[in-house]
Amino acid sequence: MTATKQFLSDNAARVHPQVWDAMRQADQADTPYDGDSLSQSLDAAFTNTFSRECAVLWVATGTAANCLALGSMAQPHGAVVCHREAHIEMDEAGAPGFFLHGAKLILAEGESAKLTPAGIAAAIDPIRDDVHQVQPHAISITQASEYGCSYRPQEVADIAAFAEARGLGLHMDGARFANATAFLGCSPAEATTGVDALSFGCVKNGGMSAEAVLFFDPEKADVARYRRKRSGHLQSKGRFLAAQLAAMLEGDLWLKNARTANAAAAEIAGACEGRLMHPVEANEVFVQLSADERESLRVQGFEFYDWGDDAARFVTAWDTREDDARGLAAAIAGL
Repeated sequence: MTATKQFLSDNAARVHPQVWDAMRQADQADTPYDGDSLSQSLDAAFTNTFSRECAVLWVATGTAANCLALGSMAQPHGAVVCHREAHIEMDEAGAPGFFLHGAKLILAEGESAKLTPAGIAAAIDPIRDDVHQVQPHAISITQASEYGCSYRPQEVADIAAFAEARGLGLHMDGARFANATAFLGCSPAEATTGVDALSFGCVKNGGMSAEAVLFFDPEKADVARYRRKRSGHLQSKGRFLAAQLAAMLEGDLWLKNARTANAAAAEIAGACEGRLMHPVEANEVFVQLSADERESLRVQGFEFYDWGDDAARFVTAWDTREDDARGLAAAIAGL
């Protein structure tokens, strides 16, 4: 598989040259695990980016990032409220239950795969406050959502206020946080108002093998460090993961890459009038297409995933070529 006409996933994108350069520069002897100079610099780098004190742990996968963050909020006898379509429910093979030692997920509803205080309340209010029922301990929201829709800062703030009033932690799965922030045009601080922990995506945005877990209450990171080791995610040459994250922050590469991906998605969306299933607010485009129409696009060399029986999902990335995005837009318009 090559990047040519590839719209399967941003996970399939190439590693950005600046990330490769950063890893090559890190290829020298240093303190192992997270004691190296790059790993030690991440707290300050992310604090500067978010204008808010945070403690940062690198891990290799988004699944681990989500679960380590949630493990700081939910006890084994508790639960995490998430959307019915959330990645932690649909695409992580039960990892939250595994990492959280049995804590369950409570599924809530919401348009565009986004939660609201009312939707969360509808899911948890029927739960009796007694020892016989699992109690909610945390809320997890996905930015951008599983349908590529972005929470506005006020929507996040409203959920955060609800969480605080109910004594719940708030986690943000930010696998595509960069794309959402670029679309919204707001600061990282504004996009995370009231969030306790953020899974900051890197791999989908030009990284190779690093994600970051940001704890906006640094004390919460202390337990997570032990959990990271216990789960097999404390890599001995952690400087190579730290190098990827540092490279993403340098010169706001994370936002530049996201803007490129978003622009390609907008180009495609512009040709899908009447076919779009959801607003395009990041780098995913969900389009109603028949089986014959999808086959026609594949014959023309476009690669993408089917989305049910009558739709397709197209995902752009930092390395999506303008000609490919324009070509796909023209092909869809010509159906």
